[in-house]
Amino acid sequence: MRLKLEPDLYHDPHIAAANMRDNTTSTSQSRRLSSEFGSTFAPAAIGEENADEEMLLLEEEMRNSVEPQVPETSGKEKIVISQECELITLMTRVKGRFDLTTSQIMFTEIASLKDDGQRHDFKFPIGQLRELHLRKFNLRRSALEMFLIDQTSYFLNFTTRTRNKIFTKILSLQPPNILYGSGRSPAELLKSSGLTQKWANREISNFEYLMHLNTIAGRSYNDLSQYPVFPWILADYTSEVLDLNDPKSFRDLSKPIGVVNTKNEAEVRSKFDGFEDPSGMIPKFHYGTHYSNSAGVLHYLIRVEPFTSLHIELQSGRFDVADRQFHSIPQTWKLLMDNPNDVKELIPEFFYFPEFLKNMNRFDLGVLQMTKEKVDDVVLPAWAKTAEDFIAIHRRALESEYVSQHLHHWIDLIFGYRQKGPKAVEALNVFYYCSYEGAVDLDKIANPVEREAVEGMINNFGQTPSQLLRDPHPRRLSLDELTIRLLKLELKRPDLTLILDRVQCTACELSTDKDPVVYLSTPKSPPRSFLQTSPDMLITVTKSGILGCHSWMSFDKERGFLLEIDATTLNLKNRKKLIGPFHPSVTLSSKLFAVSVDAKYIYAGGIWDNSVRVFNLARGKVVASAINHFDVVTCIAMDNCGSYLVTGSKDCTCVIWSLSTSSSVGQPTGSNLQPNTAALNQNLAGNVVGSANVVHLTNNLTPKPVHTLYGHDRSRVLCGHHDRTGHCSFRLVGHIAFSALDDTSHSVHVFSINGVSLGSKYVSGRVTGLASASDYLVVSDDAGDVTMSRLYGLKPIFDIPLHVPTQTVVGTGGNTHLLAPLRDGSLGVIGIQQPIVYKKHTVLNV
Repeated sequence: MRLKLEPDLYHDPHIAAANMRDNTTSTSQSRRLSSEFGSTFAPAAIGEENADEEMLLLEEEMRNSVEPQVPETSGKEKIVISQECELITLMTRVKGRFDLTTSQIMFTEIASLKDDGQRHDFKFPIGQLRELHLRKFNLRRSALEMFLIDQTSYFLNFTTRTRNKIFTKILSLQPPNILYGSGRSPAELLKSSGLTQKWANREISNFEYLMHLNTIAGRSYNDLSQYPVFPWILADYTSEVLDLNDPKSFRDLSKPIGVVNTKNEAEVRSKFDGFEDPSGMIPKFHYGTHYSNSAGVLHYLIRVEPFTSLHIELQSGRFDVADRQFHSIPQTWKLLMDNPNDVKELIPEFFYFPEFLKNMNRFDLGVLQMTKEKVDDVVLPAWAKTAEDFIAIHRRALESEYVSQHLHHWIDLIFGYRQKGPKAVEALNVFYYCSYEGAVDLDKIANPVEREAVEGMINNFGQTPSQLLRDPHPRRLSLDELTIRLLKLELKRPDLTLILDRVQCTACELSTDKDPVVYLSTPKSPPRSFLQTSPDMLITVTKSGILGCHSWMSFDKERGFLLEIDATTLNLKNRKKLIGPFHPSVTLSSKLFAVSVDAKYIYAGGIWDNSVRVFNLARGKVVASAINHFDVVTCIAMDNCGSYLVTGSKDCTCVIWSLSTSSSVGQPTGSNLQPNTAALNQNLAGNVVGSANVVHLTNNLTPKPVHTLYGHDRSRVLCGHHDRTGHCSFRLVGHIAFSALDDTSHSVHVFSINGVSLGSKYVSGRVTGLASASDYLVVSDDAGDVTMSRLYGLKPIFDIPLHVPTQTVVGTGGNTHLLAPLRDGSLGVIGIQQPIVYKKHTVLNV
């Protein structure tokens, strides 16, 4: 997802494009790409829909042809394969050369250096490759999409035969961190992922599931003609308050958007029944436009670059007339209901990116003809006061009970068994044939001019996602059914945020009041891949440095929730102690530690020699160490993906480290990102220095400094060091929560990643910990309170006094429970229903 806006130092207000629009009447030659698709293809271009058979043959071919290649031991790189290709970036096709060596993947643009010096070249070590997917481009199975560990991706288009060869060559090198690379069809990939069952059991959100379906079905942020597609979910855009408990507030998700208004059904059905192609080559269809295409995406994103420039390019150098711009959400919905030929669905940005609704670049988007109103920010529904308000409520609507119970019907239409064939005809869900996979074979068009024209038609018209399901999609558990299954202990990961009216708290002994727990963490579940999970563990560190690795189970068939205490913490001989030695001025706290996502390593600051140390969790021994600060490290944090470490120091600098661990193919790694270029590797190598007084290990576990941030005038960087500084929590969707202290009061604040205030509130005492659970913020303070609030607006959900003030931090158990270490050495566990306490573990009956 694109979340963070970047300043444009050479901002183009597109005045010429506005002037061209204003000098052109509404009946001029301005291109209208939303018009019905009326062109036909030569019979030779019409393909056969044999995607499944082809994918099976391809998988068999790849399985037989992939031969592991022995890595070069001499240190010299060897080119494995080199091929001309195209880099696809939104609507641009950049010609270049793809080179695969024994250790790197490279793309070099063929064109000469541009005046602005910008090129599309890229190069990365093969160890950065995380996923490799077969893709189609312009309905041809000729592309590859590569996902890297640092969340970037590249979309490359070859010829079909060359693409398959490149694919097998990459896999033959056995990339060490690849999680997915197979010739399996998208339908087989979805089946093997287990995602559908996770969604049905409410283990993942509606938003997450839709994003996974889009990715598996070939939708990509890199290609506007295959942009991720999301549904219109609401029908009420006029009420002052949106009632998410009223079914009338929602759109009928069992019908295509063109016939949600039942008044349109007769016209759509008549069009299908009455269509006859004289050539006999074009099958009948209900809609001549598509629910997702390049023009539709640009229609929504016109206020944000680079989509503004692409819209102008698509409109022959001018802005489209104001009345056809996306200027009002209520008006857009009204037009959709009145016009069965306009069938645009939504894009993901409607659920996480408020900036696309604001005209922050102050573009001249024209004046509406009837009202003479200037088009500026998008007009919002009456129930949303700001763009951030709309996104928060709209996201909540997506996760509502009504959508949860009906979303599978929409999935059937877009990705499933009602996408094509007799069931699609029955559902009034048939689109012009050239949008379907395998319907057109561009390789059979010999005339280059005709072929280019056909490619343009396909690209602008839109493409239907790959079909993922041939049978009806299972529905999701209702909240009542979820509660029953939780009570029967039939679910592995209950989410307490779904049943907040049933929360109770208890405590179990982890340590003593003389040596209380100061840090606890469950490994983060990385958003890297739908095939990757994190182990269920609870890691603790006490004030004296005693390390505990407890068995964290949110499900046990007989006893429900189970926390098995690490026996070594109770044994003086066998206990694991983190020996820094730590700096005398440092008091161990939650700010000094971070755990890898695979629960194998713990990273520690506060070391006397200013280093960052890596400890093996199994033995508590130092396995790596690195120095890039000039004073002691006072705070440390890890990103959600486990790829970057961020440290703050008394030297008033903040260092971003990239993490690297070796792992076998397909196994999740805790932190395995390498710097992007060899030059960067060489430059950074000199910054990792050792000390004569302590053994400093340098290996593939050693953090690599990537960037140093200067300009801080105090050591209160990241999560702070002194008592007067606050805590920070970073959300996956870009929310930043932190605590603050003025002369008289303590407070908590939430901002978006782009600096917009989303809410503030006062708390009872000094904030000792922040954690996020789903879309909620959990705060603990030294007055002994744990509060839970919605991230947006910080509206309180519950306030639980723990009676004994918490020591430092709140943690979450995969949204299953909230955890808070108490000053008497025990662990506060907030779970569901009344707990049963045993000597070595605490059970929460669900």
